[in-house]
Amino acid sequence: MINDAYTSTNPARLDDVVTTVTPVDEAAIVAAARRAKAAQPAWADVPAPVRGQVIANISRLVEANAEALARLVTREIGKPTAEARGEVQEIVDTCQFFLGEGRRLYGQTVPSEMPDKQLFTFRTPVGAAMIITAGNFPVAVPSWYLVPALLCGNTVVWKPALYAAACADALAELFVRGGLPEGVLTVVHADGPETFAGLGSALEDGLIDKVGFTGSTEVGRAIGELCGRYLQTPCLELGGKNPMVVTEDADLTLAVEGALFSGFGTAGQRCTSLGTVIVHESVHDEFLVRFTEAVAAARIGDPTEDVLYGPLLDEKFAAAYEKHLGWIAPHHRVSGPTGRITAESPRAGFVGDPATGLFYHPVIVAGVRPGDELFQQETFGPIVGVTAYRTLGEAIELANAPGYGLSSSIYTTDPTKAFTFRRKISAGMVSVNNSTSGAEAHLPFGGNGRSGNGSRQSGMWVLDQFTRWQAMNWDYSGRLQKAQMEVAVLPADLSFRL
Repeated sequence: MINDAYTSTNPARLDDVVTTVTPVDEAAIVAAARRAKAAQPAWADVPAPVRGQVIANISRLVEANAEALARLVTREIGKPTAEARGEVQEIVDTCQFFLGEGRRLYGQTVPSEMPDKQLFTFRTPVGAAMIITAGNFPVAVPSWYLVPALLCGNTVVWKPALYAAACADALAELFVRGGLPEGVLTVVHADGPETFAGLGSALEDGLIDKVGFTGSTEVGRAIGELCGRYLQTPCLELGGKNPMVVTEDADLTLAVEGALFSGFGTAGQRCTSLGTVIVHESVHDEFLVRFTEAVAAARIGDPTEDVLYGPLLDEKFAAAYEKHLGWIAPHHRVSGPTGRITAESPRAGFVGDPATGLFYHPVIVAGVRPGDELFQQETFGPIVGVTAYRTLGEAIELANAPGYGLSSSIYTTDPTKAFTFRRKISAGMVSVNNSTSGAEAHLPFGGNGRSGNGSRQSGMWVLDQFTRWQAMNWDYSGRLQKAQMEVAVLPADLSFRL
């Protein structure tokens, strides 16, 4: 059964319809998986350096269409122009890293313990993959999956977020125009329940060999459970409650700048957005004053202008964020107004007309503590908690307490504190004197605990998600040699002493 049409609108101008798509049902998703499975052997037979050339073609096409794609990102999800351009550049960076991997999908020649015998290892593609992505990074994060998966010889069924459907279709068109054969990349637009049902059926039928998912911890758990039934390990990139520790010796000006960007960039709608600032008690009050002043002075509004952030991504995210604002408790100290920016609840210096879109006040909540929902849970909106600590051990304990493990940051001028924090924090990514946000294409990206299952994206590390190791032994001795049973042993006098 086909679902009703879905309309994707500009969150900064809700009367602006970006695109309309008709979501497909479970059967259509299974059919797409079947086509991907059928197309995979021929794509895997294309020499890896040639597949790398396709990635190079995609890189050039994205560069040539960079401004148009960035404008579409801004229009469909409300990301400020500068951030949208950076997101498009991240696709190019990812392609440029991986295009050479087509010539470097190295295996190894391994010495055998037997004579006249050689051992080898090879990377082989996993098969057909289903990639399910969120829309807060509608083109950059999908490229983290698509580029290495395709380069390694896999075919892909990609299910993007419905509220970023136009961005997904544009990116997929650039990929196909880069030289992908028919059936190698298929985009399916579907809602959550149909996607989950389709994935389950495709796994049951043996059509999907790898799943990649970026989204919430709750859905990630369900996908992990589903894949586990079929002895598969998905690549899960989930949410975060990313801590920033500010020590007594930190450069507070730099720390405030980092907190402003990582807490309120993209309206706090990144998986790496700052959750809680954990500040040494000796500088807590000064930091809070400076941070509050910086947030009050930030330009917010029309994402086509020079602003820190624009609207929330979509009405469903706005509704969820308003629920999270209800977690503010009597023992918290809140700076400024909360909720939607309106004529009745204005923001000084707002850029544009707040009535046109989903614009929300930035919120700082001091006095958060373990046990508070605001301290424990991802909020995915423009809200940052602040708390104090006495010792570095206490700060690290607070940083680890929510159970996420994606990104983290420490501001300090003491190398001992920096490396102690690195050693004891549970996060997969650590920044020193930098924000919690900001990935580079050649470093592993991913988290632990509630943030993921330890899988990593980006750089050479993601190759282990989209290839499997195959071992080969070649015995040319002319007889059956039995490993561990016929190994030559050279005599030694182990009783000798000087």
